[in-house]
Amino acid sequence: MKKLFMIGGTMGIGKTTVSQILKRALPNSVFLDGDWCWDASPFQVTSETKAMVLNNICAVLNNFLHCSAYENVLFCWVMHEQAIIDAIVSRLDTANCRVIAVSLLCSEQELVRRLQKDVAAGIRTPDVIERSVRRLPLYRQLDTIKVDTSGKTAAEAAQEIAALEALFI
Repeated sequence: MKKLFMIGGTMGIGKTTVSQILKRALPNSVFLDGDWCWDASPFQVTSETKAMVLNNICAVLNNFLHCSAYENVLFCWVMHEQAIIDAIVSRLDTANCRVIAVSLLCSEQELVRRLQKDVAAGIRTPDVIERSVRRLPLYRQLDTIKVDTSGKTAAEAAQEIAALEALFI
């Protein structure tokens, strides 16, 4: 049975890095970062662009789920509201698939440190720190498996998520 790992977390928490490691660690894996489905300049949040990104995400994930070459489908995105997770899952063909929803968490201090490093490297703009910190508590309320990444490397967090895979065979 296929497994769909939905990995959520606030900006800068390590979703993409963890997912890339998982892609190499789990057999027959494929990875979609939700940000790739909405990479625009300028970035615009409207009802039209929100609908478009969900359409893009669901189309690609369904293609991955229908492809016999893949047994593990990895998807990461901010997903700070249960409604976002539910909307995506409701549009996917999960008949032969287990959905494993995970939220990455860390302490506020750790998150700020990670984001400051990204800002200093020119990867992110300074305004992301406040927005990301503000969203952090929302993940504790979701119907997801929580993985605290505080004090862990991305590889350690990925290993913890990979261990979940055995529970869903």
